[in-house]
Amino acid sequence: MTESSRANRGWWDRNADEYQTEHGTFLGDDRFVWCPEGLDEVEAELLGPPEELKGKDVLEIGAGAAQCSRWLTAQGARPVALDLSHRQLQHALRIGVSFPLVCADASVLPFADGSFDLACSAYGALPFVADPRLVLREVRRVLRPGGRFVFSVTHPLRWAFPDEPGPEGLSVSASYFDRTPYVEQDDEGLAVYVEHHRTLGDRVRDVVTSGFRLVDLVEPEWPDWNTSEWGGWSPLRGHLIPGTAIFVCERD
Repeated sequence: MTESSRANRGWWDRNADEYQTEHGTFLGDDRFVWCPEGLDEVEAELLGPPEELKGKDVLEIGAGAAQCSRWLTAQGARPVALDLSHRQLQHALRIGVSFPLVCADASVLPFADGSFDLACSAYGALPFVADPRLVLREVRRVLRPGGRFVFSVTHPLRWAFPDEPGPEGLSVSASYFDRTPYVEQDDEGLAVYVEHHRTLGDRVRDVVTSGFRLVDLVEPEWPDWNTSEWGGWSPLRGHLIPGTAIFVCERD
């Protein structure tokens, strides 16, 4: 956990500018986009109908430039945007915020028990931690009874394929069951970027054993309007294999 956190904090601090330049237009300043497929919370309503968000305390985990929190504010919610990267949160300040920003590790949330009605994470934190159950248990702790947590991650099936948007990304190149993390290292052998693989079954067990009830598992299809490529996500691959898994969970 410590090595992954250190590596990914440094990577996002170094690459936040490039990330926001490359993907900022797609994400928008005040949209809630769940994934590279372009699924928008306006249509998906995974957190609930917009009219029910008014007055809700919401924690966004892995907020980046806090685009989702900005959209939540427009719905009348009271978001808090949390990210591991200080530089990502500086981009949130650059765009403009009217809600708290918190720089912290998602596995040790600096909030009291029962502080939030809802929590959300669009590709934040969960793919980058060695033990996602620590994050899930922390989220459950800070949610009020009946609270909902919705998070999106790379679809586990993608780990069996090369991370390429073209035809070369359509042939299986690794075992889906190999949980070896993807690690980039510097010249001294220190990790500078880490992603962790969990199978679909692992993710479901993580959710349930952490005290949540799995309400829905959404696998967004690639829409015809989306002609963008985002890393290994592309129209070619998106029409054939899932790229994102969205877990809708509730605390009993």
